[in-house]
Amino acid sequence: MNLSAVLATTKPSLPKKPNDQMVNDQMVHYIDVILPLAIRDCYTYSIPDGLSLPAPGTRVLVPLMRKEVRGIVLREHTEEVSSDFAAKIKPILSVSETAPTVSAEQLALWQWMSSYYMCTLGEVMAAALPSGLDNRLLNPPKRRRTHIAPYDGPVEPMHPLTPAQAKSVDEIGQLWSSGKQIVLLHGVTSSGKTDMYIHLIRAQLEAGKNVLYLVPEIALTTQLTSRLQHIFGDRLTVYHSRFTDAEREELYLASARQEPHVVIGARSAVFLPIPNIGLVIVDEEHEPSYKQAEPAPRYHARAAAILLGQIHKAKVLLGTATPSVESYYLAQKGVYGLVTLTERYGGVELPEIRLVDLKRQYERKEMYGHFSDPLVARIRETLAEHKQVILFQNRRGYAPQLQCVSCGQPPRCVQCDVPMTLHLRAKELRCHYCGYHAPIPPVCPQCGGELKSVGFGTERIEDEIQALFPEARVLRMDLDSTRSKTAYQDIINAFSRHECDILVGTQMVTKGLHFDDVRLVAVLNADPLFNQPDFRAYERAFQMLEQVAGRAGRKGTKGEVWIQTFDTKNAVLEMVRNHDYEALYRQQIAEREMFHYPPFHRIIRIQMRDHNAARVQAVAMQLQAHLKQVFGARISSVIIPPVERVQAYTIRELNLRIEQGANIGEAKRRLKESIDYILSNSSNKNVKLIIDCDPI
Repeated sequence: MNLSAVLATTKPSLPKKPNDQMVNDQMVHYIDVILPLAIRDCYTYSIPDGLSLPAPGTRVLVPLMRKEVRGIVLREHTEEVSSDFAAKIKPILSVSETAPTVSAEQLALWQWMSSYYMCTLGEVMAAALPSGLDNRLLNPPKRRRTHIAPYDGPVEPMHPLTPAQAKSVDEIGQLWSSGKQIVLLHGVTSSGKTDMYIHLIRAQLEAGKNVLYLVPEIALTTQLTSRLQHIFGDRLTVYHSRFTDAEREELYLASARQEPHVVIGARSAVFLPIPNIGLVIVDEEHEPSYKQAEPAPRYHARAAAILLGQIHKAKVLLGTATPSVESYYLAQKGVYGLVTLTERYGGVELPEIRLVDLKRQYERKEMYGHFSDPLVARIRETLAEHKQVILFQNRRGYAPQLQCVSCGQPPRCVQCDVPMTLHLRAKELRCHYCGYHAPIPPVCPQCGGELKSVGFGTERIEDEIQALFPEARVLRMDLDSTRSKTAYQDIINAFSRHECDILVGTQMVTKGLHFDDVRLVAVLNADPLFNQPDFRAYERAFQMLEQVAGRAGRKGTKGEVWIQTFDTKNAVLEMVRNHDYEALYRQQIAEREMFHYPPFHRIIRIQMRDHNAARVQAVAMQLQAHLKQVFGARISSVIIPPVERVQAYTIRELNLRIEQGANIGEAKRRLKESIDYILSNSSNKNVKLIIDCDPI
């Protein structure tokens, strides 16, 4: 959808003649209302006599079936209403507020998101608005807003920029001035990108503009909040999903204030009603966690942030040490501006990367659990120097599975086609797909044989490292250890204050965290990162390894990164050793072009789910055959995913690849027509169908 067309639909308009209709000798106005439901179209309601026409973005209470539902006014309904249709239109019950809760800019973003990601406006609305707004009174009593700004300490001056940083900031400004609205900042780890962001934010605030600062993980908002508060004081608002409904409602409303301020948050912050945005920052722009997986809208916050920048005519800055292939391609093509910063802050060298051959270590019996002899020795030396260590293993739990020594079968989830993960401390097996859990069985459920653990996760690494170094203080940071509201903050603060010597973690520890005293980072097994059934596997492996390596030696002495692997000849590991992103990009872009992957083709994934395996297979085959008549070789064969059954649903998938330059809007229209045709068959109506545009 054209941006100007999107914006035009959100502007209040004067009543048009066709809308001025007489019903029972009274003039009647109609409005289209978005309801927070997965329904394709808006509902049309009339305005009863005595109520003025509510502006777009205003919340209204409307009847739906036998219920009362709060909706958002999208626009005045200006099309001719037939007498038969008019008789069916119900009046709204009340207007919930005196001024719109949702701005014209937000409505424009909602409409684009609905169109691009092939979901309903109601699904976007449900994701965008805090549920607490439904309970807000028309004129709520004034109360102390304790969650907007708890900070009241002194405001400190910004750190002065180094010559390299100042040069990069100037280059960014020149690109913006030359008409490049979107700039990609490719700065190596620990180059001081945050200091540069702070200087750019200050310039926008002084110009009377607001700033949206996106980060991929809640853990990053935790560490950045303190730093930004010391600079911007109560002009900082923090927003993410860990807040309660009441807190999110309060912060949502606070973000709409007119005085210049900066909002920092995870991906859902793109939905906030921030007015007059002058700058949008997307930090760690390569991170897959910017993509919403479930439920709809399955949006990418980076794409939404760029669109938001266009709506507000704001500047957009994408920052990362390891750009996504798609973003770097657009920068190379001149669509984005590109600024490169290769110097670490303070002149600190990039860490030295060392590879440990696990095959050789196991053959020589030089292993302590999952730690090689030389790595154990280096950890001991690092601790003796009163420096800190980060251990990276991208699996949580004690072990990925139990396995029977007799029949070889693992205990499996009753709802999903996956082995259950062993969580030894909780004394249970858990499914990481659906959440099902069960006690650890004493023997194999299939044959009664002995069970043994296979593989290892962060919980096991924590136990092993504590056994090797009983005097060391060890903390673990993964999804299991950070479920409470303050867990991120507590772990990060403890490690920053040197109350912990060794931090064991999953990918949470790789993303932009800054610790002064980390000398050594160890990757305990890099091989699973490369062995994923995904065309992005090598790109993501490089990004994750380079990012986790960037936690070492950020201040003072040069850091070290030890990577344990069975494949020391892996080409990507050589690129990581040399910190050679360009080599990775050249390899990946050639493969993407050859095999018709992004950025040369867009992918739309169509997933079908049903409790009946035969039925979902039949529907997938029917849809594939129908789409093949429309799209030819662009549609894949029916795909059985690696995990075939999740939450008792059997899954089948199709991938549609649309080449760049093709009319993507027309392709989506034809796709929707085909889906509607197949699902119109009564025997297919129970199949759940999910469309994911640009899947990650």
